[in-house]
Amino acid sequence: MSEANPLLRPGEIVVDYAEVKPEHIVPAIDQLLGEGRALKKQILDSGSFTYDGLVLPFDEFGDRLWRAWGAVAHLLAVCNTEELRKAHKEAQPKITEYYSEQGQDARLHEAVKAVAGAPSTVRLSQDRRKVLDNWLRDFRLSGVELPEASKTRLREISARQAQLSTRFSDNVLDATHSFKIPVSDASRLKGIPEGALAGFANAAKAKGQEGWLISLDIPSYMAVMNNADDRELRAEMYRAYTTRASDQGPEAGKFDNSLLMDEILALRTEKAKLLGFSDYTQLSLATKMAPSPDKVLEFLGDLAVRSRTQGLRDVEEAKVFAAKELGIHDFQPSDAGFVAEKMRQKLYSVSQEELRPWFPEPKVMSGLFQIIDTLFDVQCVETKFDSPWHPSAQLFRVERQGQLLGFFTVDLYAREGKQGGAWVSGCRSRRRRADGTLQLPVANVVCNFQAPHSGQPGLLTHSDVVTLFHEFGHCLHNVLTQCEAPGVAGVNGVEWDAVELPSQLMENWCWCSEGLSLISGHWENSSALPQEKLERLLAARNFQSGLAMLRQLEFAFGDFRMHREVATPEWRGVIATIADVRSQVAVLLPPEWNRFFHAFTHLFSGGYAAGYYSYKWAEVLSADAFSRFEEEGLMNPKVGKDFVREVLEIGGSRPAGDNFRAFRGRDPSTAALLRHSGITG
Repeated sequence: MSEANPLLRPGEIVVDYAEVKPEHIVPAIDQLLGEGRALKKQILDSGSFTYDGLVLPFDEFGDRLWRAWGAVAHLLAVCNTEELRKAHKEAQPKITEYYSEQGQDARLHEAVKAVAGAPSTVRLSQDRRKVLDNWLRDFRLSGVELPEASKTRLREISARQAQLSTRFSDNVLDATHSFKIPVSDASRLKGIPEGALAGFANAAKAKGQEGWLISLDIPSYMAVMNNADDRELRAEMYRAYTTRASDQGPEAGKFDNSLLMDEILALRTEKAKLLGFSDYTQLSLATKMAPSPDKVLEFLGDLAVRSRTQGLRDVEEAKVFAAKELGIHDFQPSDAGFVAEKMRQKLYSVSQEELRPWFPEPKVMSGLFQIIDTLFDVQCVETKFDSPWHPSAQLFRVERQGQLLGFFTVDLYAREGKQGGAWVSGCRSRRRRADGTLQLPVANVVCNFQAPHSGQPGLLTHSDVVTLFHEFGHCLHNVLTQCEAPGVAGVNGVEWDAVELPSQLMENWCWCSEGLSLISGHWENSSALPQEKLERLLAARNFQSGLAMLRQLEFAFGDFRMHREVATPEWRGVIATIADVRSQVAVLLPPEWNRFFHAFTHLFSGGYAAGYYSYKWAEVLSADAFSRFEEEGLMNPKVGKDFVREVLEIGGSRPAGDNFRAFRGRDPSTAALLRHSGITG
């Protein structure tokens, strides 16, 4: 069975993705879960518990299980099919039940307590001690000490939550790919860049249609919203995009997530209360840096106050420009991207589309690797990928002076059946095996850029480049870890509101001349980005930064208040809460029918529930950490080495606050974030 099923084969760097079929999934998971339960019984029946005898076997099995299930989750995200969904749907409850059983197993809990309390534990490495601490914490958060009836209910909640989260993301994917605008009149496409038009034409051709076909994939959507002269087309796209998977818009009710959101919030609240918390925000913060829900709201409120004046000014300037320069006298949210792009061109003589030729993907990747090499003494080398999930996927080795550190895969371009957005997932963790050998980590980097066309390489906007650098920060966090216990290797065990520190830090090299000189060069002749374009790009960095800050704060407040207020008698529902948040935070109010949160996968099918504030929390850390590079040299390898040693290599084996202080020499300050954002309020 193991030989025939690619999800069960040992030894390869990554799973043979191209060989995985939906019919492999359930048999593989059934076999693995049976082995996992048998292993647990064998260990507990032995009655003799040590770290090597208890934790290492669980690590070994957990690695095999995640190798299979992680590959299934990855395939679901990057090449979704109906057959794959059905297999995933059948296997998912089994996975959820297994982890619920393990988290509530009183005998296993006692065994872990025995290991953690043994005199020999003080001699364990820092990462192994932290693994034990985290395991005991997670037992408490799984309800191991609750009455049996409460345990049963928690297991039911976990199973239902897993089902609902998958349905939520499936609805978003289906809503995104279901809506299309066929265009036969070229005049409707005036202003849209040639690269996007080629993509629209290819999409139509693939469907056997004439003309152009516009979808809600991010590259397609942004090309229209930022560039299309046709205001009605922009409004049609905006309405479709901001009402995806909801009760509003052109496909109202077709993939509606409304009831799923209500049930997910209710289940999270019930789970929190069963575990002794007043609401889900408190449960969420049990594994984060922020000390209390009140401190989170205070943090967000302070940023909102400091940003509001500038945000109001940004909107007023956009309205004046729209009326004076574009003849738009009733400025609407669907005009915002278009007006902003025209303003950027007018004020700074630079646009995202204009810059594409200077950011061909091969040059950007090469320059990114040079920056990583200079700062962190790490070399990234492409290697043969024998069994990719898509022909455009690539596999890379990560080395330091000839020593292999790990691997990562890259999948950069949008396509049908691929989940939108950008992310990094851990494919395999670094760990010291029971036989003493070292397993090296593997990470997956996924983006959704405009695909290459007409013999050109992929041409990225500068915004795409920033996204790529961001995701590589996560990649490095996973791959450069030196922890040998998988529970704290890479991003594992890192407080969620600190996970974005390396990713946001990496973005800064897209905004300095030292970095831009390495990642830019015209795709046709390799000519450097002209100095005047470079200067204009850098000058435009903080264009509408107040508005951008408030937009993120709107999401963070909405997330946190939903999860807090749903537990109170005053709860009026998702839509009413979001409307109230917008009235207090937003300076450009969206229409009443806007249902952005209905497609907010970060909150309802990702890891950011009651935690979206983490982006801003970590941005304070990253901006302040980067200020040390500003002080000592943007390409200073000594500072880079310190960051690797005190943050990237440490992973989750030490509190993130301690990591920051070890690198920066003091507690973080918001001053650098506000300065980098150009906010002076």
